[in-house]
Amino acid sequence: MAHILILSSWVAHGHVGLSAATPVLQALGHRVTQLPTVVLSNHAAWPHVAGARVPVDQIAAMADAAQANGWLRDVDAVLTGYLPTADHVALAVRLLDDLPDARKVVDPVLGDAPKGLYIAEDAARAIRDDLVPRADIVTPNAFELSWLTGQDVGSVAQALSAARTLGPRLGPRVLVTSAPAGDGQTGVLDSGDATLFATPHRDGVPNGVGDVFSALVAAGVPLPQAMGHLQALIDASLGADHLRIAETAADWTGAAPLTHTHITGTET
Repeated sequence: MAHILILSSWVAHGHVGLSAATPVLQALGHRVTQLPTVVLSNHAAWPHVAGARVPVDQIAAMADAAQANGWLRDVDAVLTGYLPTADHVALAVRLLDDLPDARKVVDPVLGDAPKGLYIAEDAARAIRDDLVPRADIVTPNAFELSWLTGQDVGSVAQALSAARTLGPRLGPRVLVTSAPAGDGQTGVLDSGDATLFATPHRDGVPNGVGDVFSALVAAGVPLPQAMGHLQALIDASLGADHLRIAETAADWTGAAPLTHTHITGTET
């Protein structure tokens, strides 16, 4: 059982950000300490949404109280997700620096294709320049990897090249989500050993899949097993308004690991 501190968004209804990561980790027996960067009624893609950003000084006070109560002494991993402003990024940097022995996972929530960036550019630059270099593991999607490196990622070979540029330059292991696997496939690319977990590209997948994946990684779930959990949850949630985390827990928690393929023509 791991104890994970997560700094990300929170919604009252549905499963994105903390509201996706926390129930998944708890179903697998892990403990979560939650620090919300925004508090919303639901994901912003729905017609009606209400809520607001949580002021940085308020989040910092929450973290300080948890530390003073002794609740952060046994944190195994810190995961950062949605950080709407450069000041929120600065707080994330402080948290990582304050917990040097914890596994540090950064989900660089910057944007997606075709919309592009959906946070302010100064916040995105702060994630790239200040937060990513402190990470042990980074989990960008294909758009985010391209933005972070300035490289095209239209093929799996290009994605691997970009990920390896990001990793050696800044330090972290890079796990690329929504990797372009070709022939109606997507998946997760591990830059460390040039392996690809290819899965069919599906329509009707609810929001929150990336949040679940980064949470599983932060908890130390081996990548083949994390992908097994994730794919089973996706299969059980196709066409639903939200991920069916609770309703199908008996299925996705018991899913078998996925197999991977080695990307040929590369040096590991």
